[in-house]
Amino acid sequence: MIKLRHVPLSVLLVGLLTACGARAAAGPGGPETLELRYQGSAGAVTFPEFAEELGYLGPVKLKWIGNTISGPQDIQAAATGQTDFGGAFNGAIVKLAAARAPIKAVIGYYGSDKDSYIGYFVADGSPIRGPRDLVGKKIGVNTLGAHLEAVLKEYLKRGGLTPDEIKQVELVVVPPVNTEQALRQGRIDVAALSGILRDKALLRGGIRPLFKDVDLFGPFTAGSVVLTERFIERNPNTTKKFVAAFAKAVEWTQTRSREEVVAKAKEIIAKRKRNEDTTAVAFWKSSGVANKGGVIDAGEFQTWVDWLEREGEIKKGQVRAEDLFTNAYNPFGGTR
Repeated sequence: MIKLRHVPLSVLLVGLLTACGARAAAGPGGPETLELRYQGSAGAVTFPEFAEELGYLGPVKLKWIGNTISGPQDIQAAATGQTDFGGAFNGAIVKLAAARAPIKAVIGYYGSDKDSYIGYFVADGSPIRGPRDLVGKKIGVNTLGAHLEAVLKEYLKRGGLTPDEIKQVELVVVPPVNTEQALRQGRIDVAALSGILRDKALLRGGIRPLFKDVDLFGPFTAGSVVLTERFIERNPNTTKKFVAAFAKAVEWTQTRSREEVVAKAKEIIAKRKRNEDTTAVAFWKSSGVANKGGVIDAGEFQTWVDWLEREGEIKKGQVRAEDLFTNAYNPFGGTR
């Protein structure tokens, strides 16, 4: 799935005037837009792609415009009208909403549990054993201002570090595929790893976990997919179709065997002919989405609203968790 990364939060709202896909001459109740532009992830299959392949999305079709390795970039692209939807860490969504981007989270799409989690690893011989040992050390993350940074800072705060001490922990942006190597070469002291990169590194040995995000928060949905409020207003039927199809795809992966999900993902990758490696999907274990069909809980945003307020990145009361999302289009959710 799409992983989380940070880009500047300024949004060119003029981009919202960009046309939202192919308009449809729909009858009553039919989708207003028949084509949804999106960014994918190389060697991975997103829930909308599962939904299309499983027949949940028709007559709406997806239009792939490229891949992304950045959640914040993905939601910024949606906010500026370059794509029709995007997904990111919930904290990044809070930040973008605080910057007055007119976006609404409509479904959860990734998270952490005992099988799918972000781990922070050190070399076997490292003297690092706890939060205080990280002062003056370098931590390799995929991007700044997103999931990995937020979890790390929460770990440091719970470990009793002062704000000044936390500032002495250096975050180093390293491409995910290079993070393990950077740790083994001593260029960083701690590596944040997940998915296949984590599992392969553990198989090679020589590293040990310092902590995991799921240790701090328990199982939780960490990221959501957003649409612009303009898109929802102009395309209520397409929105309903998209979110329902997405939710059914999430539920499908939650209720099918790992082997069936992996086989379907490999089939989708083969069909789209983008010259991709399917190795990563073979390591898939779970989506980590906590609720059935990706239904969003207010607490999944409130955690990060509170954290960003404590960090001084947003003003107290600037953003209300309840205003950031809706489950109204999710068949497994409520009406808000």
